[in-house]
Amino acid sequence: MNIVPGNTACKHSGGADLKPILSLSGVTLRYRTEMSVVTAAYDISFDVFRGDRFILLGASGCGKSSLLKAIGGFLEPVAGTIMLDGKPIRAPGPDRMMVFQEFDQLLPWKTILENVAYPMRKSGKWSRAEIDERARVFTAKVGLEKFKDAYPHMLSGGMKQRVAIARAMAMEPKVLLMDEPFAALDALTRRKMQDDLLELWEGTRSTIIFVTHSIEEAVIVGSRILVLTPHPGQVRAELNSHEFEYADQGCAEFGLLCGRIHEMLFTPCPRHRQGGHHEHA
Repeated sequence: MNIVPGNTACKHSGGADLKPILSLSGVTLRYRTEMSVVTAAYDISFDVFRGDRFILLGASGCGKSSLLKAIGGFLEPVAGTIMLDGKPIRAPGPDRMMVFQEFDQLLPWKTILENVAYPMRKSGKWSRAEIDERARVFTAKVGLEKFKDAYPHMLSGGMKQRVAIARAMAMEPKVLLMDEPFAALDALTRRKMQDDLLELWEGTRSTIIFVTHSIEEAVIVGSRILVLTPHPGQVRAELNSHEFEYADQGCAEFGLLCGRIHEMLFTPCPRHRQGGHHEHA
């Protein structure tokens, strides 16, 4: 277990490639309302390496989802830079696929197989035969081969999330963005989805950025964790957690790490920017 303060890059479990695939430097995100300008995240810097399961962890309103939107190209920073493979992110693109918390992200008039194939058809990257084959392969990878001809309304919430994950991974994105994808599921289904995601990752070694407010989920799913302060979100610490899995929940090391994260989340940080979350326009 290794706790690294601030923005220092951690040794990660993704392999020997030490060049980051994604870099955020001094990123500040703001929203304008009728009465004020709201700072969602302030002066955020971190690196993500190929094969990382990188967790953005913090309380509600700390800017986790805003950071994911900015990486996806849907929200432009007011300060700082976001670089993907050395190039600035200026717009959405198929190299960054997103899986949301909501179950209604699938096209209801298309079958499961057609939903998985749809982004690939739009991309023009593969032939029709390749798309059909890839759709079948990734549908099978998430355990839904028997349901390939079903429609979304026939599936449970967990099954719909599997389809969304298959659809995203089939595109071979440089980075897979996951915004609390299991938060709306019951506890047993959530546990199963965490296991399924880790099993998929073992086969693909995809680079994943995963947003959650659950400490236990962060430690189980993540190989690296970025702990954010309360609103406005700032970097509190970076941690390595790649050695833990679900079976470790009862061990002392797992409990110690969760306890230290809990302390970080609920103890005021002396570096936390005071008075900056609401700025009058």
